[in-house]
Amino acid sequence: MRDNIQLAAIAAALLALTSIAQAQSSVTLYGIVDDGPSYTSNAGGHAGWQMVSGSAQGSRWGLKGIEDLGGGLATIFRLENGFNVNNGTLSQGGREFGRQAYFGVTSSTLGTLTLGRQLDMINDFVAPMTANSSWGGYAFSHPFDNDNTDGSFRINNAIKYTSANYGGLNFGATYAFSNATGFAQDREYSAGVEYTNGPLVIAGAYSNVNGLGTSTTGAVTADTAPFVADSERIAGAGIKYAFGPAAVAFVYTYTDIGQPVKNNLVHATLSGSSLRFSNYEINGSYQFTPQFAVMAMYDFTHGDYAASNGTVRPNWNQVGLMGDYLLSKRTDVYMQGVWQHVSGVANDMGGMSGALILGSAGQSSTSSQLLVHVGLRHKF
Repeated sequence: MRDNIQLAAIAAALLALTSIAQAQSSVTLYGIVDDGPSYTSNAGGHAGWQMVSGSAQGSRWGLKGIEDLGGGLATIFRLENGFNVNNGTLSQGGREFGRQAYFGVTSSTLGTLTLGRQLDMINDFVAPMTANSSWGGYAFSHPFDNDNTDGSFRINNAIKYTSANYGGLNFGATYAFSNATGFAQDREYSAGVEYTNGPLVIAGAYSNVNGLGTSTTGAVTADTAPFVADSERIAGAGIKYAFGPAAVAFVYTYTDIGQPVKNNLVHATLSGSSLRFSNYEINGSYQFTPQFAVMAMYDFTHGDYAASNGTVRPNWNQVGLMGDYLLSKRTDVYMQGVWQHVSGVANDMGGMSGALILGSAGQSSTSSQLLVHVGLRHKF
C-alpha cells in the first residue's frame, strides 16, 4: 500500500512539473495564405493575366517559441518560411526559412538580442508607416523597392538589438557579418528609433550595406537584392497619426546606391558612379465598418543617376487604392489598383525606362502601367 501511495505521489509531482514547464514555454505555428488573379495593362507590350501569391502579404508559415528563464528573462526563436501558393515553390531565393530565422534572449527591462537572418531597422521602424508594409503589399512599393521597405532582402549573419519600451521610446540596431576575410565587404549595419504617444508615431532609421548583392555568403546575397552595387545607404523617417476610424501617414526615404552594376528586377546593366532615389509617400486608411476599410496612397520618387555621359533625372508617380472586407476574424477578400508613370528615363539607364509595378506581369513597354488585383487571404 505504501509503495502505491509513493508511486502516486511521484506521478502527481511529475505531472505538476510537466504542467509548469508547459506553462513556462510554448511553440506556436502560424501563417498566411494569400492568393488571387491580377491584370496588368502592359507587360512587354501586351496585357497580362496571372495568379499572384502574396500580393497584400507574402504567403508564409512559421514557428515561434518562447521559454521563460525566470527573472523577466526568456529565450525566443522564430523560423519563418515564404512560399508561392500557386506552385508550391519556396520564396526568398529558395530558402527553407527565407523570411526570418533567428533565436535569442529577451528581457522585459533590457530589451531583446537575437542572432540569425533578420530584418533591418528600416523595416522595423520606417516601413510600418508605408502603404506597402502596413496594408498594401508588394505592388505599393516604391520603384524597385529601392529603399527595401517591403523587405526585398533580409540580412544574413546578423546580430540585432531592440530595446524595451521606455515611456513610448524604442530604439535598435543591427550588425551583419560578411563571413569573409574582407571584413567590410558585404556587411550591413543599421540603427533606428521610434516614439509613440497615443495616436502619434514618429520614427526614423538608417541602413548601410557594403557590397550589395556581390556574394553568396555575406549579409545581402545576389539572389535577393534588387540591385548589385558597391554600396547602398538608406535613410528614412515617417510620421503617422490615427484619429477615430482614420489614419494618415507621411514617409520620406532616401537611397544612395554607389557604383551600381545591375538592376536584377529588369536585368538592366548599369555603369554609372551613383544612383539615388528620393521617395515621398502619403497614405491613409478609413475603417467604414468593423468589416470594411478603404486605403489609399500616393508616392513621388525622384531619381538621380550619374551616368558615364551625363546625369539622368527620372521621376516616378504612383497612385494606389485598396478595399478590404472581412469575411471572418481570419479571412478577408480585397481588391487593389495601382497605377505608375515614369518620365525622364534615358536609354543609358540600361532598360529601366518602362514603368514597372512590383508584382505585375512584367515591365511595361511604355512609360505607364496599371495593375488590378483581387485577393483572398486567410491567417492562421
